[in-house]
Amino acid sequence: MSKIIPYIWYDDQAEEAAKFYVSIFKNSRINDNSFYAEGLPKPKDSLMSVSFELCGQDFVALNGGPYFTITPAISFFVNCETLDEVESIWQLMSKDGIVLMELGEYPFSERFGWIQDKFGVTWQINLSNQKQSICPALMFFGDNYRKAHEAMKFYTSIFEDSKIDSIEFYNDGEVDTEESVKKAVFILRSQNFMAMDSSINHEFTFTPAISFFVDCETQEQIDNFWERLSYQGEKGQCGWLEDKYGVSWQIVPSVLGELLNSADEKRAQQATDAMLKMNKLDIDTLKKAYEQD
Repeated sequence: MSKIIPYIWYDDQAEEAAKFYVSIFKNSRINDNSFYAEGLPKPKDSLMSVSFELCGQDFVALNGGPYFTITPAISFFVNCETLDEVESIWQLMSKDGIVLMELGEYPFSERFGWIQDKFGVTWQINLSNQKQSICPALMFFGDNYRKAHEAMKFYTSIFEDSKIDSIEFYNDGEVDTEESVKKAVFILRSQNFMAMDSSINHEFTFTPAISFFVDCETQEQIDNFWERLSYQGEKGQCGWLEDKYGVSWQIVPSVLGELLNSADEKRAQQATDAMLKMNKLDIDTLKKAYEQD
C-alpha cells in the first residue's frame, strides 16, 4: 500500500528547506531530486522537487513559483520524547521564524509551542514522552468550523486502512461546542493525521501550498480517489483537486515519475505534454504518449 505524502509548495527554496528540516529531526534524510521538463513553469533542467524524510515521514518540497501561500491551516505536529528534544527543535526552528504560541506549559501539555519557520511552514512542538514523530494537523475554522469530525469521517470512508483513532470534544463553556473538536487523531493508509476545530475566524485558509500526494498503483484507484475526494469540491489540472473543505490533493499514478524522469528525453517530454492536457490522470494515455515514435 502506497503512502500519502505531504507536498509543500515553495517559490524556489525547496532544496534549502529540505536540508534545513533534515538537519533538525531524527531519522531524516534527502532521498531524491527531480527536474523540470520543457513546457513547465520553471526553466528546463532546473530543480523541480526534493523528496525527503523526517522521523520516517515522507515529504516532497516543490519549487513551484510564487503562486500560493503556506498557512497554519495545515501544520505539522511534532511529538518529542524528551524536554531536550523540544528545546532543541524549538531553538533551531525559531531562527528567523515567527512564534504563534509561546513555548511553555499549557493545560494540555507540560511543554508545547507553535511556530512558523523561516519558510512559512508551521510546526506544533509537543512533549509527548514518546518516540519523535511528525504528522500533518488540519485546522477547521471559518466556514469549516465544527466540520473536523465530519471531515475525518469523510476521509476515513475513502482510504483503506483508515479510522478515527481518538477524538476529544470541547466541554460546555470552553467554546460554543456543538461537536467542536478539541483534538483528534485519525489514520489514513495506516498513517497518522490530526484534526481540530477553531472558533477563531482566522484571516488565512487552506491553500494548495500544502497538499497531499496520493500514490496510486492502478487506474481504478485513481478514478475512485478522484471522484470521491472532489465531491462538492473542485477538479484541477494534472491530477490536482480541492475537496469540499478546501484541502488540496494530488491523485497520481505510481508510474508517472518513471515516465517523466526517463533517461529518454524525447519520450519523457511526450509524457509531460500529455499530462499537461489532463485533469484526472490516465495511465494508458500517459503510457501511449511515452511510447509514441
